[in-house]
Amino acid sequence: MKRQPAVAGQFYEGNPLRLKKQVEQYIVKNTAKEKATAILSPHAGLMYSGHVAGALYSSIRFPKTFILLGPNHTGLGPAMSIMSAGQWEIPTATFEIDEELGRRVREKVPQVVEDAQAHKYEHSLEVQLPFISYSSDECRILPISIMKASLEECAAAGRGIAEAVREAGYDVVIVASSDMSHFEQDSVARKIDSLAIKEVLALDPEGLYSIVLKERITMCGFVPAVIMIYAARELGATEARLIKYATSAEVSGDFDRVVGYAGIIVK
Repeated sequence: MKRQPAVAGQFYEGNPLRLKKQVEQYIVKNTAKEKATAILSPHAGLMYSGHVAGALYSSIRFPKTFILLGPNHTGLGPAMSIMSAGQWEIPTATFEIDEELGRRVREKVPQVVEDAQAHKYEHSLEVQLPFISYSSDECRILPISIMKASLEECAAAGRGIAEAVREAGYDVVIVASSDMSHFEQDSVARKIDSLAIKEVLALDPEGLYSIVLKERITMCGFVPAVIMIYAARELGATEARLIKYATSAEVSGDFDRVVGYAGIIVK
């Protein structure tokens, strides 16, 4: 099955040449490339969060496969949905799904259900692909969409993903796709986002899960981020670094209702 782009021409340019130019303006040239275990990347329209995502993807060595963990905004499909075979298409590339790694993840994470419908209209993973395709035409992907999960389910999923990655025996980077707080005043967004970012940088999945719920931080991909941290720690990650933080106000000029964006490397 080939998944067609759902948000081309909306979240990013729908024409291949224009999309390449759009991404290019956000790529940071001549920056050192780090070997990452995982990253936290935003997924808003490129005009708003592209400069954060571009700085992030410019800073990492590309693996053979990206595992993409993102929130399910559409409400379609089961709580945790994987698409483990086929292709994903965007204007500048067609990505092969890593079927072998998908098989391993399905074995190790029983709560993951094969379901393409959950991915059909979801943007949170698709918006990562223009940045990947800009720098590589060889990377494969493994998309997993997550609607909800308890902390215990996050821990189990993280352990299972880590086991699958270890068994695969080649370079894999786990991407947690998430925007930060939504529709707060800029000063409020920066304050509460810093609380969540602090937990990610501490590689504390329990702390992140707890602070998001306690402070009611509207971080749409906090569950994928929690799973990512569990998996990264299991794979030996010991540190994280904030590459860039911004809010939509820097582009829109509207400081009363902003969305926050963070790009973080975990290694």
